[in-house]
Amino acid sequence: MTDMDLDPTIAALLAETEAESGPSDLPSFKDISDNPPKPVEDKASEVAHKVDLSQQGFKEITKFYEDESNHYFDDPAYYKTALGGEGEQAQRVHKILSKYLTCQDPKDRTVYRQQIVTSWWELIRVMCTKAGDSSLEKPKKMLLRFGVVLPSLFTPEQKQLFSTVILENNTGEPVYYMDEWFKEIASGRLNLSATDEARTPRKNDPNAEAQRIQQLKSKNDGKLQNAESLLNSKESERQMLENELKNRIDSLCEHSPMIGLEPHKQTYTEGQKHLFAEIQEKLRALQKLDKELVGYIKEFEEAKSIGSSLEDKMSAQPEAMEVSTGDIMIEFQTVRQMAKMTCGRQGNQFPIFTREFYHCVPRLTGFRENVLNILKWVEDNDPECFIRVHKNMKNRIVPYVLCLPTYGDFGFCWEPFDRYNRVTSRGRIVIPMYPRDLKIAILMAVADLRWQVAKEKASYYWMEEGLTGQYYQWIERQKLKGDLKSYFIADYVLWMTKEVDGIQRMDKELRAVFWRFVPFNQAKKDDLKMRSPVYAELYQRDLNRAMSDGY
Repeated sequence: MTDMDLDPTIAALLAETEAESGPSDLPSFKDISDNPPKPVEDKASEVAHKVDLSQQGFKEITKFYEDESNHYFDDPAYYKTALGGEGEQAQRVHKILSKYLTCQDPKDRTVYRQQIVTSWWELIRVMCTKAGDSSLEKPKKMLLRFGVVLPSLFTPEQKQLFSTVILENNTGEPVYYMDEWFKEIASGRLNLSATDEARTPRKNDPNAEAQRIQQLKSKNDGKLQNAESLLNSKESERQMLENELKNRIDSLCEHSPMIGLEPHKQTYTEGQKHLFAEIQEKLRALQKLDKELVGYIKEFEEAKSIGSSLEDKMSAQPEAMEVSTGDIMIEFQTVRQMAKMTCGRQGNQFPIFTREFYHCVPRLTGFRENVLNILKWVEDNDPECFIRVHKNMKNRIVPYVLCLPTYGDFGFCWEPFDRYNRVTSRGRIVIPMYPRDLKIAILMAVADLRWQVAKEKASYYWMEEGLTGQYYQWIERQKLKGDLKSYFIADYVLWMTKEVDGIQRMDKELRAVFWRFVPFNQAKKDDLKMRSPVYAELYQRDLNRAMSDGY
């Protein structure tokens, strides 16, 4: 790449870099900026963090891109604005990027490429604390969100594509870009991601009590939501039983006139006499259901009372809880580790967007709408992928999704649920934005989430019961060695890309495990049973289990 390929701004800066040798001689971004950037109002809508247990699925994505370009990447001062005012870290990125882009020696280019990775994340460490600022300039936001620091590294088609990305979250789903993630962390709406290291409370920390109350509230919110869900379910069941009871009583009270003996009416028919037993059965069921309702109402009232008490305590705090810079730095280190994991040890860790490494088609780039569209496809085929069972109640809980601007190929689950609320809290999955195959990356993340949730549910018996138990026993019979979860993720991808279309690639026993514990939707099962005797046999097993109540 030559200077002629670059925009005039960076070409001029590169000329200065080549003329000067030491870091102290680099031009300051504060000095080279002609005018300070004007604050841009942040109009992005906030995504509700409360889990809505009444939602049954994702809404259809009908609009993937804006109709017109936002022209952010056409700004000639984009590069200066993106790095301006970020201190030595920005100076270092500028210097190394300049050398990387003009270097002709492949060995030196490799060295600069490695140096960019370290210097880039040092820059992000400085910038992530500003993500919560609503006046953050768009180039800085685009740098954090897409890794775009230099628009001239786009092809014209890529620039047009990124200029029409829908920036605001209009979906109502918990899918975030990196700048939005840090903003939610900074605002306190999103808790810090779990880490292996135990956090030690700081002495004289004014937020310690507020954080403790927030944790208690998070845990109680789970109990409250679950109690309300159970209450709604039992009330619906009661309504259904009462309607059935009314219909039978109405039928019991219908008498035909006795012909010739009017106005006298007929006695109970044989059919009506059978209704006596049915009515008594319904009454007993209602009596049993009422006892259950009493318990659920009590649980709901207690959780609501505790919630009100905690809210009063939170409002009584002298100031709203603020996330300290130290906490944001902890989250930054976590996000950096996530980014590494999306690429893997042998992957491309280069953090800056460049046409050299971007090879995605528009609909398979990890933009929010594309990710949601694939997640909808996954859930349509695997309707239980986001289901968490508590007290025999199936709750659909969509995880938080963090889209990171990396060239990685691996999606994964960071945590299956919040440690303070295992009932209704969202898990966290991470998706690379520029993978070779976005669908595979998302399937890997969903598989990881599914495995961890199933393992936590089975607890000490995870090698014996449920999905993890059946899968573990199959692996043992095959005498396979290695990471069990990695095997499962690979098999889940095979299940959702081949077996879903009737292409038989799995072992017979393994297919039976997935058919039972990772079931397709009923329409898909009905279709597959007509395609092959293999699936017809599995379908018949479903019917046999249903008849014996052993499913």
